[in-house]
Amino acid sequence: MANLTLADRLASDIGQAVVDGVFPPGSRLDETKLAERFEVSRTPVREALRQLAASGLIEMRPHRGAVVSAITSERLNDLFVAMAEIEATCARLSALSMNPIERKRLAALHLAMGKLARKGSEQEYADANREFHLAIYSGAHNTTLLDIALAMRRRLDPFRRAQFRAAGRLKRSHTEHDTVLQAILASDAAAAHARMHDHVLQVEDAFETLARQR
Repeated sequence: MANLTLADRLASDIGQAVVDGVFPPGSRLDETKLAERFEVSRTPVREALRQLAASGLIEMRPHRGAVVSAITSERLNDLFVAMAEIEATCARLSALSMNPIERKRLAALHLAMGKLARKGSEQEYADANREFHLAIYSGAHNTTLLDIALAMRRRLDPFRRAQFRAAGRLKRSHTEHDTVLQAILASDAAAAHARMHDHVLQVEDAFETLARQR
C-alpha cells in the first residue's frame, strides 16, 4: 500500500483548487507563490505540478511555466475509460488472488466507510475511498499493474474527490463498493470486473453532473 508523499498531497490540493475554480483556466501557477501558500519548499510544488500536467489539468509552457488548462469532456472521458479498465482488472485479479486477511480488511474498511457515508463526511470518506481502491490494487498481487493503477489514480484524484460533493453521492458510492466487495469475497472474478468497471464510470458521471450544476 502506497502512502501519499508531500508532492501527492500538494497535487491533490492544487488540483482541487483548479477543479473548484480558485485557479481558472489560463491562470499561471507560480511555484514560489504556491510554495508560500502551502508553506512548503518549491521542490514538492514542482513535482506536484508535473503530476497535474499528466492529468491535463495544467500545461507546462515554455517561458510561462505551469498554466491552468480548460480540460475537455473528451479528455476526461478518455482518462476515466482507461481507469475503469485498469481498476476492473485489479478487481478481477483480487477476486482470484486476495488472501483471507486481505479480504477481511477490505470488508472492515467497507463497513467503516458506511458510517462515514451516513454521516456525510466527505473528506474522511474520500480518504477512506482511496484506501479501499488501493487495497484492491494491492490485492491483485501484480506489481506492474499496481504501479499503473497508482499513476492513473494520481491523474484523476482531483476529479474523484470532487465527485463526492454531488448530492447523495457518498451513499451511492458505498452501494457500488458493496457490489464490488461481494464479488471479491465470493471469488467471482467476472462479477468483480464488471462491478468495478461500472463503478468507475459512475464516478465520471457524478463528477460531470456536479460540473454542470456549477
